[in-house]
Amino acid sequence: MTLEVITADALDGIEHGFFTRKGGASSGVYQGLNCGSGSTDQSDIVAINRRRVAVALNVEHDQLCGLHQVHSSDVVRITNTPVGAAPRADALVTDRPGLALVILTADCQPVLFADKNACIIGAAHAGWRGAVDGILERTLDEMEALGAKRTNITAIIGPSISQSAYEVGPEFLDEFIANDPDNVRFFANGDGDRYMFDLPSFGLHKLREAGVGYAEWTGHCTYSDPARFYSYRRSVHKKEADYGRLLSAIRL
Repeated sequence: MTLEVITADALDGIEHGFFTRKGGASSGVYQGLNCGSGSTDQSDIVAINRRRVAVALNVEHDQLCGLHQVHSSDVVRITNTPVGAAPRADALVTDRPGLALVILTADCQPVLFADKNACIIGAAHAGWRGAVDGILERTLDEMEALGAKRTNITAIIGPSISQSAYEVGPEFLDEFIANDPDNVRFFANGDGDRYMFDLPSFGLHKLREAGVGYAEWTGHCTYSDPARFYSYRRSVHKKEADYGRLLSAIRL
């Protein structure tokens, strides 16, 4: 089965893609292209899925450069093919051709970055905690340290949980307001004391406030489209034992 890859016109000329769950070898709750070695899916099946991604990106399997994601604001500079354990961080940047920067998600924002003029790319995993703590701004900082120009950087947010599916409690809202009172605009009233949080709009706000040249969200909601996307929150609501991970990648 052919893989389905979502791309952004704004990144034309840069190999990239937000892979859906279609075209993979996994079964059961992982049905499709589960690329998460942190899941309890069979490791050999996850390896098959990742190799299919590598073929689609025209790189070797060992050129997929990933992370042990921990919802931090830490960014890693990638200079060669990874060896050993993946670094504990939530974003990567590089200026080296042939290396694919990989992010795994299942509701959080996968964000792909590129300065086409400087040939510098980045990729970030931005859940609400990482976005609040500055993972997107830190990624831009590290790209600039490599020689990128912030106003030349394009940032694309891939499939993420949308506001209509992201119900949170009052303590969640309180934390955002304590960080910045204007953050109330990213919340809508839900049932009772619940609120609905707009994660992609918050991500776009953080990117634009940081001075990125161009930013957009692809508009895909992970929660509401089970045929195409894995969703942690949906798996919890359905009381499933585990969930798959979507892979997003970019390379020079």
